Amino acid sequence: MTQQSQGSKKIFHYAAGSLLSVADLSVADVSAILTVTTRLEQMAHAQRATLLAGRRVALLFYESSTRTRTSFELAAKSLGATTTLVSDKSSSIEKGESLKDTGLTLRALGAECVILRHPSSGAPFVLARETGLPVLNAGDGMHEHPSQALLDARTMLMRLPGRDAAKATAKSLDGVTVVITGDILHSRVARSNALLLPRLGAKVLLCGPERLLPETALGLGAGVEIVRDFDAALRRSQVAMMLRIQKERLAGLELDLADYIARYQLNGERLAAQAPDALVMHPGPMIRGLEIAGDVADGPNSAIELQVSNGLSVRSALLLRALSAGGFESVTV
Repeated sequence: MTQQSQGSKKIFHYAAGSLLSVADLSVADVSAILTVTTRLEQMAHAQRATLLAGRRVALLFYESSTRTRTSFELAAKSLGATTTLVSDKSSSIEKGESLKDTGLTLRALGAECVILRHPSSGAPFVLARETGLPVLNAGDGMHEHPSQALLDARTMLMRLPGRDAAKATAKSLDGVTVVITGDILHSRVARSNALLLPRLGAKVLLCGPERLLPETALGLGAGVEIVRDFDAALRRSQVAMMLRIQKERLAGLELDLADYIARYQLNGERLAAQAPDALVMHPGPMIRGLEIAGDVADGPNSAIELQVSNGLSVRSALLLRALSAGGFESVTV
């Protein structure tokens, strides 16, 4: 992976297998990841546990996480790797150690791959550049969350009729409209999905109030549209992805929650009236009663638990890709 900075024209070479942005993946790359994900699921546990036996993976988390951290950790262990968790609350990070020095320390201790979650956009690029290790971006600020977009795409391909979840093409999601509703401004999940899904043929509708969804979001690229009316957007959609209000990032923005619930909450009545067959998704954590009603989250349209289980499967494939030294696509059952 190579990046050229516009100012100095310096070229950075990132370790093969790094995943810093979905923009780094071709459709063929996405297809290979989905293929290996399916093969790993079909593989006997004992065989799978030999694939990364003895390899060392560091999980470096500067923000709280349940789904992403746990799924990466369990994925690494299921492949036979040894993991160590470093958080900002129980390490030298709390004493002011820089990301660079923490990364170099992990490398010196034998880490061969780092999974990074960080509150600053671009932090995974810095870590990959300074350490030379494969880095998997587990969410950086308001920038991206690449593995979430991949597992979301796989979930859609598994649940929508007539699709193939074991591969991807530029037409895999042809005819599918996905409405992503909520705090788009602060959502790395929305950004990664908006960058990936149209490349697989989907149309993405972004929905929310202007203070949480500025018009600049149209700059995410072709295949992305802003629709302020949630009911109108739902009527056009086969997939409804709900996002939580990120109160920790609102920084003084006033939001009338009662008005937000009335206009943008996905509840049973709204779903039945506007899109009774729509697939319901949520990257978590959910705030039941705010962006989504409990009966919808637990209902037959919901693919939320499938998203979680796909997180384990897809992240297993990404770890194998990061550490397989060219043998990634040769994985066989």
